[in-house]
Amino acid sequence: MNLNAPEFSSFRHDGLQLAYFDDGDPAGQPVLLIHGFASSATVNWVHPGWLKTLGDAGYRVIAIDNRGHGASDKPRDPELYHPETMAGDAVALLDHLGLPDAHIMGYSMGARISAFLALGHPHRVRSLVLGGLGIGMCTGVGDWDPIADALLAPSLDDVTHERGRMFRAFAEQTKSDRHALAACISTSRDLLTPEQMARIDVPALVAVGTKDDIAGSPQELAALMPQARALDIPGRDHMLAVGDRVFKKAVLEFYAELA
Repeated sequence: MNLNAPEFSSFRHDGLQLAYFDDGDPAGQPVLLIHGFASSATVNWVHPGWLKTLGDAGYRVIAIDNRGHGASDKPRDPELYHPETMAGDAVALLDHLGLPDAHIMGYSMGARISAFLALGHPHRVRSLVLGGLGIGMCTGVGDWDPIADALLAPSLDDVTHERGRMFRAFAEQTKSDRHALAACISTSRDLLTPEQMARIDVPALVAVGTKDDIAGSPQELAALMPQARALDIPGRDHMLAVGDRVFKKAVLEFYAELA
């Protein structure tokens, strides 16, 4: 196994063509990976080494390109991007593959989608890894309207907002549909209440970089959940924490405990 993207397949759900890969050990326990905003299955999970890490450990590694991202269809209607809706895409992928359940792991927006999945479809979730999102799941992650403005600006040179520039540059680097992303960012930030988080009663790991200024405290989020623990990813910000070796080691140990 290497860091090149595996072959992608696609399936239809909710009127959209959605791309995914299904790799690793076919006989292994399935792990479904859900990527973050403006990213893709390849950018979030293949290039940072997650596919190799999990595949080498004997897992079946499945990852979806969320609607609006990667090789999946990219509608421009904001109403199509609520996290509950995108969680439905992930469940539909499990259905498509004939899988009753899987370990679910998401990063950033993907963590939010994963939490909505666990809340709405608890019997499909063996365990939950929430990366790059802590108590911001409940309290919000700041003002993201400038991100949408940055995505729709004529060029990167027109963007002065620091976080806006970061995401605009990332979107250009990943050759994303900026209009679809602007639609997505406006509705994909629905919050979960502390009471809802308390109902997510599966083994869970909440992992956030210590220099992440977006996610909020992983300890505060984990404290709301009956079977969750927190992990600080030392010295990493929101963008760099995703591929960190401390994060990978903790996830493998977490899964080993559940075996």
